[in-house]
Amino acid sequence: MSATEAALFWRRAATLLLGALILLCLAWELWLAPLRPGGSWLALKVLPLLWILPGIARGNSYTYRVSTMLILAYFMEGVVRGWSDAGTSTRIALLEIVLALAYFGSAIAHLRSARRAA
Repeated sequence: MSATEAALFWRRAATLLLGALILLCLAWELWLAPLRPGGSWLALKVLPLLWILPGIARGNSYTYRVSTMLILAYFMEGVVRGWSDAGTSTRIALLEIVLALAYFGSAIAHLRSARRAA
């Protein structure tokens, strides 16, 4: 696989993982295990992810660098809520941790392969 093909692969992986994290966060706070019945304002936590999604889909390297720092907040939320919540919320928090780590890895892999392709 050439460096250009690798960069495209990792860009697609990062975009899909970010989209999955957005959907998970929305579903978590609105339907699956909201803090209050009927949903909570915590669903607004997806706004930063929605803000960076177009840049990730286009392959903007600056957006990738910023997103690797931003995604750590979602990783930390997953760790805290996985440790402190009970029931369904714990399993969702573990999935958030997995998605955040997978996104982080794919973003770093995209940056490295895009640098090699340039």
